[in-house]
Amino acid sequence: MPLILNIDTATEFASVCLSNNNNVLMLVSNSEQKNHASFLQPAIKQIFNTTNISFNQLDAIAVSNGPGSYTGLRVGLSSAKGLCFALNKPLVLLNTLEIMANGAIEEYKNQNKNISNTFFCPMIDARRMDVFTALYNSSLQTIIPPNAVTLNHSFAQAHIQSNTIAFFGSGSSKGVSVVCHANAIFSTYQHTATAMVTLANNKYNKKLFANLAYCEPFYLKEFYTPAKT
Repeated sequence: MPLILNIDTATEFASVCLSNNNNVLMLVSNSEQKNHASFLQPAIKQIFNTTNISFNQLDAIAVSNGPGSYTGLRVGLSSAKGLCFALNKPLVLLNTLEIMANGAIEEYKNQNKNISNTFFCPMIDARRMDVFTALYNSSLQTIIPPNAVTLNHSFAQAHIQSNTIAFFGSGSSKGVSVVCHANAIFSTYQHTATAMVTLANNKYNKKLFANLAYCEPFYLKEFYTPAKT
């Protein structure tokens, strides 16, 4: 029954939760993307003060490691690595798109929806018509691995003919104009760090830990800075 601190600052909505096995003990969230750096440490402190649990009781720290916001990923990983070094605890890295899909699947199941023939397509806005995305089935098996794509009218057409696809995340609004099909569902689902819990537990139990000295954010796409004129 691992006690894990779960950190997600990868997208515009940041959150932190403390979990014991599959039970969420406390969740703190923040919707102001520019404030993720100032939000994170006080949020972590608030969780441990409120739950009356000490940092040394942790078994591991998990972090959403990308793709996502370049700044957000650095904030999350640097904080997680610092805590792991200080506490001598293992670090678990999780893919942001998989976290999002896992949360959406759990949400659909909680609503007693039949999802056996539904695929889940998380999308993170990557500017212009670009998104970070992937495609998963209802068992969280990867149909299309995480990638950076420019949306056009051929996007997802190979799979949407015979499957319902739920699109969600900050980039999904871009898909409305290009994915024109009766099997497309555009959801307002917003994931939190609670969607990390089962994934983090699975990696912890399998001892799939990151190398603290060498792990880096999974950017998926090089940072682009417009040339000055």
